[in-house]
Amino acid sequence: MVRSHEKACSLCEKVVPVLYHVQFDASGEWWFVCRDCWEHVSRNKRLYTYSGTWKAQKR
Repeated sequence: MVRSHEKACSLCEKVVPVLYHVQFDASGEWWFVCRDCWEHVSRNKRLYTYSGTWKAQKR
């Protein structure tokens, strides 16, 4: 059985089937970001941390 549920990006609010769980600033807060936002926030290598990928299609 496959479940499907999409979420919105924490930054741009675009609803997408895949989000990346990341930290990217000094606040230490975790965010779910879309691929477009991920490309932007991952450039700050000093503060950037990746924690996993959220997918709408779950088994």
